[in-house]
Amino acid sequence: NEEATYLLAKQMIEAGACCIQLENQVSDAKQCGHQDGKVTVPHEDFVAKINAVRYAFLELGVDDGVIVARTDSLGAGLTQKIPVSQEPGDLADQYNAFLEVEEVSADDLGNGDLVIKQNGKLVRPVRLPNGLMRFKAGTGEARCVLDSIVSLQSGADLLWIETEKPHVGQIGAMVDEIRKVVPNAKLVYNNSPSFNWTLNFRQQVFDTWAEAGKDVSAYTRDDLMNESYDETELGTVADEKIRTFQADSAREAGIFHHLITLPTYHTAALSTDNLAKDYFGDLGMLGYVAGVQRKEIRQGIACVKHQNMAGSDMGDAHKEYFSGDQALKASGKDNTMNQF
Repeated sequence: NEEATYLLAKQMIEAGACCIQLENQVSDAKQCGHQDGKVTVPHEDFVAKINAVRYAFLELGVDDGVIVARTDSLGAGLTQKIPVSQEPGDLADQYNAFLEVEEVSADDLGNGDLVIKQNGKLVRPVRLPNGLMRFKAGTGEARCVLDSIVSLQSGADLLWIETEKPHVGQIGAMVDEIRKVVPNAKLVYNNSPSFNWTLNFRQQVFDTWAEAGKDVSAYTRDDLMNESYDETELGTVADEKIRTFQADSAREAGIFHHLITLPTYHTAALSTDNLAKDYFGDLGMLGYVAGVQRKEIRQGIACVKHQNMAGSDMGDAHKEYFSGDQALKASGKDNTMNQF
């Protein structure tokens, strides 16, 4: 709730946070933004949390704290709460207008049914067995636009829209709609490893060529991840679009800040897998030396001296300070770190 948000935000700010991101998913059914089953909260609930974070910043004397408002509505098809509308067209009414409903009469109602009045008609929201209510199909982009406008008008500084694919045109179209109301809207975007970047961009190029009438018979759209396409014209064009994605989307889609989540999770897994294959394969120890250590030395990676990076030099300094000439230090002439 908003009080818990305020208390947590305050602790984060006291610990040095200058920017706090909020999501419009419900906290008890939170999903990764690129997974299914996401459930969003009404705007009033989200705005209350924006207010709570801003209050925490101001209370602690941080006048320029940054709030990033993230919407997962593009891929979130569910809500667990119907906000109370006070008058037609208010924020709650706009939120409820996205619900998938069916017109009913009093005689159609079953035990425990939930109904609301929309446009002078009695309607029943479509509810799942778990009680969650479903939004109309195809309303994700419109909900994202409304979410973003409301967030910026309520004190957020930057937007974050989670999308199902890295597509400049799709992102730009939503930002264009937002900027009709908030002209200086700026977007944070997650260049996520959850996307299959190779397949997405190859399919985008394939579709663009097909629509333009270019012969794509040499390619199979569903198999474009195949390594055999790496050196083809389509593969080359797609890679160039990936290379320029940040610049293109900043220019054409209003993306102010690009981030990438979990890249080192993937690099650690890949490098460990490659090292294991080499070390336990034909290369043996050369797999480590040529693939890791030699590169560390030549690229000036400090971690090649892993003992120093673990604190041995600092420990020596402390020992000398504490014990003077009696200090037993690790950094003598026989320390193998001297080889680097």
